[in-house]
Formats: sequence, C-alpha cells, structure tokens
Amino acid sequence: MPTERAASARYVAMDRLPLNALRAFVVSARHRSFRAAAAELRVSTAAIGQQVRLLEEQLGGPLFHRNRGRLDLTPMAQDLLPDLDKAFSLMIGALAKLGQDSMALRISVPPSFAMKWLMPRLDTLHAAVPGLELLIEASVGLASFSDGKVDCAIRYGNGQYPGLAVSHLMSEALLPVCSPDLAARHDLARRGPAALAGDVVLLHEGGPEHDGSSPDWEKWLLKHEIVAGENARAGIRLQQSSMLLEAAAAGKGIALGKLRLAEADLASGRLVSPFGDPWPIGRAYYFVTPADSVRRPEIMALQNWLRQEAKGAAHDADAA
Repeated sequence: MPTERAASARYVAMDRLPLNALRAFVVSARHRSFRAAAAELRVSTAAIGQQVRLLEEQLGGPLFHRNRGRLDLTPMAQDLLPDLDKAFSLMIGALAKLGQDSMALRISVPPSFAMKWLMPRLDTLHAAVPGLELLIEASVGLASFSDGKVDCAIRYGNGQYPGLAVSHLMSEALLPVCSPDLAARHDLARRGPAALAGDVVLLHEGGPEHDGSSPDWEKWLLKHEIVAGENARAGIRLQQSSMLLEAAAAGKGIALGKLRLAEADLASGRLVSPFGDPWPIGRAYYFVTPADSVRRPEIMALQNWLRQEAKGAAHDADAA
C-alpha cells in the first residue's frame, strides 16, 4: 500500500540520518538562528543551512520558518527538538565523564570577575567544599555547553539565557574609586565631585566587558550637575574591568569601578571611594548550568557557596 511504502521509506531515511545534520538542527533551534549555531559549532553559516536542508529532505518537510531574521519552529520541529536535545546532552555528558573526577568542575567566568572576585576567595571555597577541583576558564565570550567543555558558568548580563538553569547571584553598581594617595593629593574628600571638572584624570572602561547601557563619566557628571567639558571624555581608556581597577589603585586616575569587583581592594585600602553613592546598574551576575546538570551534587555545592559569598560581601550593591 502507498501509505505503508511511504512510512517504510521514511523509516529507512531516518535510519541513515547523519549526526551532523541532527546537531545543526538542535543548535539552530536552540538559538533560533543559523548564524549563532554556526558560531557555536565553529562552522560556516552556509554549512549549517546545508545540514538543515539535508535533514528537511530526509524528513519530507520544513523545520523552520524565517520571520524577520529569526527562525520559528514548525510543528514537526517542535515535536523533534525536546527528545533530540536531551539525547545530545546525554551523549555529551557521558563522554565528558570519561576520565573525569566526579568532584571536578569546569567553570567559565569573565576574566575580571575571575581575577578580582573569585580568585581571592578560592581558599574559602576549598575549605567549604573539600575535594572540589575547580577548573577555571576565563573568557569574555559566552560559554557553550554543547561541546561538554564546561559544566557551569558565571555570566554578567540580564539573566535571559534560554535553555539553561539560571540563578541570580548578585547585582552590580558603579562607584568612583581611586588610590588613597590620589584622593589626598587632589583633596577629593573636601572638594567633592566638583574636583572632576579640573585636572583629575578620568579612567574609562571599554572593551568586551564594558556594559554599554551603564552610565559612563559623562552621565555621572551630568547627574551630579558638574560641567566638565572635554575632561568628561578625556583620560585613559582600558579594555577590562580589572585593568581599570588596577590603574586606579596605581594612582593613574579615578575610575567608575564595578563595586563587586572592587570590594577586596576597598576593604584592604588599596582603593578608596572619595565621594558619591553607588549607582545601581541593570546587569547582574548569574550562575548558569544546563538544566539536566543542576542537581549534580558538586554543582549544587558550588552554587550554594557562591550565594553565601555574595550575601556576605562587605558592600551590598543590591541595597545601593
């Protein structure tokens, strides 16, 4: 019968489907973008499109509809995605466990967060979670969990990470910081913010760690009704948050530093905040991990420790 022949032909076709085509579909569906899928899988966008078309030919129907640059799933794709996504996660997880210590975790964090917040606390972590081996990957790019190279990540952003288990750790704020010597040399505590209209060098953050939606010196000075002219844009520009704080601690100028990253230096006296209140910003730090890994004992232990450390910080940006 025609129906039976069609069903048989479809079964044979599915039995011969290449894993690359299935992988291209799953990652494209998760991102709703061929371009983002290509970036994650480190192939060309054309290669992703070709693999998806191959899969569509085998299945006998479309998997995506293009809608203003975004991919919408067809009903057939919606049926396929959950099980295929789970299958790939299981395979990757099984391979990742080979030769790995059950208490070893690979975590991806922004470089400045690793240097200024996480590294000073590692002794506390080792005491709180004995036997945990933390392998730290410092990267400005978003961690990809699809290749099994990381188990969890700390991300600085808006908390919208589809397909992942997301836990808010702590909010962030900006605060003027400088070295004690610079504050004394320019008498900043007495002169107040108005001193920034003069000869104080302003340090600016740029680069991939910079949040373009956050206030810069121009906005900060405007809020405080200070007319600084060209001085608001002049000064030194640095490409990482940690570099900005180190330059401030070295007396090179005054910075709008991230409060959470500056906590240790403020507590030790390497940095001071001569004036102004913390300015809360929209982005925050989040702990993220694949949904099927969130109950792993070592991940739960690390997440609980991070939460406790965030609550016990000397400066609370949430209350700023």
